[in-house]
Amino acid sequence: MQSLNKLLTENQVFGALSESERMHISEQAHHRSYARGEWLAHREDVWPYLFLVGSGSISGFKESSEGRSLIVLTLTSGDLFWGAAFFEDDSSMLIGLQAQQDCQIYLWSRAQLLPLLLANGRFSWNLSRLMLRRMLQGSAFMESLAFQPVRERLANLLLNQYGAAEDEFVPRDLTLDEMAAHLGTKREVICRLLYRFAAEGAVELRRTEFMITDREKLTAYAKLLPDV
Repeated sequence: MQSLNKLLTENQVFGALSESERMHISEQAHHRSYARGEWLAHREDVWPYLFLVGSGSISGFKESSEGRSLIVLTLTSGDLFWGAAFFEDDSSMLIGLQAQQDCQIYLWSRAQLLPLLLANGRFSWNLSRLMLRRMLQGSAFMESLAFQPVRERLANLLLNQYGAAEDEFVPRDLTLDEMAAHLGTKREVICRLLYRFAAEGAVELRRTEFMITDREKLTAYAKLLPDV
């Protein structure tokens, strides 16, 4: 894991601060470790914190009244996120945050960061820009759910998750349930589409491994949209 000082310096928001200011908030940071599957915060919690991911992976979940889960956000090392109550008193979390891999985070309360946000315009501006990017990403995600077929979204997910490797098997580190949660569908739909992709020669499946055998075909399935 990178040192906190390095993470702060390279982060677009915290990088706006002076070295002495970063050293000050580094000393104030609360270090937390979570095992895979542990919850950082549940939906509807009042959680007035901002955090920086040091290592591992964290997913943001929405759950329906029927118990179905939808992953709306994935955070990895260097990413910054916050609870709604960090900005607005008594506001509840709109999503739950769960460790998808063993992870470590650095956490600050609103009381710790508010003086810097009020005093440093560039710091506040960069955080505002990050909030806007999250909104744009959320809008693009909702549009894909509404208008893009599951087949296209699954192909896109496979390319993002396993696209660095082609013609070689890699571990299947996402379960069918996790893929379904990413795409807002059911595991049976994911299973059926994966076998269809395999029958059409785009991928090859093993019980615990996966291989992209035809990237062009999988990309055509995805009908990739430009990143926000």
